[in-house]
Amino acid sequence: MLFGHASRRYDVSIVRLVILEDQNTQKCANKREPEKEQEAQRWIEAVIGEKFPADVPYEHALRNGIILCKLMNRLQPGIISKVNISGGDYKFMDNISQFQKACIKYGVPDTDLFQSTDLWDQKNIALVTQTIFALGRTSYKHPEWRGPFLGPKPAEENRREFSEDVLRAGEAVIGLQAGTNKLASQSGQSFGASRKIILGK
Repeated sequence: MLFGHASRRYDVSIVRLVILEDQNTQKCANKREPEKEQEAQRWIEAVIGEKFPADVPYEHALRNGIILCKLMNRLQPGIISKVNISGGDYKFMDNISQFQKACIKYGVPDTDLFQSTDLWDQKNIALVTQTIFALGRTSYKHPEWRGPFLGPKPAEENRREFSEDVLRAGEAVIGLQAGTNKLASQSGQSFGASRKIILGK
C-alpha cells in the first residue's frame, strides 16, 4: 500500500515537470519580438535579393535553412559550398548546421548562435533572430561587404597611450563621479534635538 502512494507521488511530480517544461517553452515563445523579426526579415530579403515566401510565417520560411545558407553565401561568397534544396529533413538540418559553421568562420561569436533545435523544432525563435542580428553586426567588420547592414555598428577599440608623468598626475586627482567635495562642511546641519546630560542626579 505504501508503494502505491509513492508511485502516485512520482507520477504527480512527472506531470508537474511536464507542465513546467511547457510553461518554459511558452515563456520562450513570449520573448519573441515581431518588430525585430520583421527587421531581420527585411534585411535578409535585401541581402539575398528575394522575398520570403508569401503567407509563410517567419520561422517556417527559415526552418529548412535554405534562406540562411543563401544569406551567408551573399555575405561571403562560397562560404557554404552546397546548399540542400531537397532531400528531406536530414538535408535541411544539414543546411542549418552549415549555416552555424559558416557564422563561426565569418566571425560571429559562438555564444550568439542558436541551437539547431531552436529553429527546427521552433523552441526558441527569439534566439534565431538574435543570431541573425549578431551576423548583421559582424558584417560591419568585413570591409568587402558594402551593405545593407543590420543593427548598430559595433564600437571599435580606441587605445590610448599616456606618459608616466600624466599617469602620476592622474593619481593626485580625486574622482568626482559622485559629485563634488569642494567647500564641504557640516555647518548648518542638525539631526534632531541634542542630547541633554544632566549632572548631579
